[in-house]
Amino acid sequence: MKTQVAIGIDVGGTNTVFGFVDREGNCIYESSIPTQADQNADQLFERLFTTINNDYKKFINSYELAGIGIGAPNANYYKGTVELPPNLNWGVVNVLDLVKKYSPLPSAITNDANAAAIGEMIFGAAKGMNDFIVITLGTGLGSGIVVNGELVYGADGFAGEIGHTIVDPDGRDCGCGRKGCLETYASASGIRRTVYELICNKNTPSSLREIEFNRLTSKDIADAALKGDKLALEAFDYTARILGLKLADAIAHFSPEAIILFGGLALAGDLIFLPTKKYMEEYLLNIFKNKVKLIPSALPGAHAAVLGASALIWNEIDKKHS
Repeated sequence: MKTQVAIGIDVGGTNTVFGFVDREGNCIYESSIPTQADQNADQLFERLFTTINNDYKKFINSYELAGIGIGAPNANYYKGTVELPPNLNWGVVNVLDLVKKYSPLPSAITNDANAAAIGEMIFGAAKGMNDFIVITLGTGLGSGIVVNGELVYGADGFAGEIGHTIVDPDGRDCGCGRKGCLETYASASGIRRTVYELICNKNTPSSLREIEFNRLTSKDIADAALKGDKLALEAFDYTARILGLKLADAIAHFSPEAIILFGGLALAGDLIFLPTKKYMEEYLLNIFKNKVKLIPSALPGAHAAVLGASALIWNEIDKKHS
């Protein structure tokens, strides 16, 4: 008897990653194609399904396809659409209608942070939890909120934009067109901006002064901080204070059991977790103090995006059968 696998697809601004994942979260196969963000969505999905169908031939004797889960920026779970994604030249596209042109399998779509939240619930750090928040600290800051075991989508499908709550109305320019959004401070790109502000405003010696802005990564900042670089450590403290403040707000709204940090900046480990937890506790209402865990993702980094997307469709299949 063939083992069932879901196709998990993660659409990114640079690459679109896909893989075959079984019910236990084992990634049988993973590959990717360039997204070519200037092209329209139909061109991407035509190339994508040509590649998927070719690659699946190697597995057809052992594995049977059960469904397709897709994580994408600005995806709307209710409508099946992707609407005005910031890094893709798509406008508004009904992705689930597009997928039907290439596959009869059941399919579902949500944004990448929501996919990560379902991935954590089914395969990762939130197994057995009914109330938790996943924060993705990548180029931007995404969030997926689970209450009573269900993702919070809100009235229009776009709930959970913690990254676009405002820290400072006169603060940094954000890609969304407003100023001072959380993601301009607490993200891989946000901490880079913080380092450059500190370089401009302080005389603190730092190895980071030697790296030009376009080449600087959050890993460079973490590496410098681990060596005791004062400016890098200050950048982490500043980032953690703002993130801790906003997480304290989120806890007041949702009272989660845990907040899970996911993505590039979360890989800095204690450099981001310890000060964020400290500030979060400091800003919390007394009734919530020392109740909410701040923990790392348990999805294996290499396959995390595909696991999240596949978890979405496994979750849908299970809901239909329950």
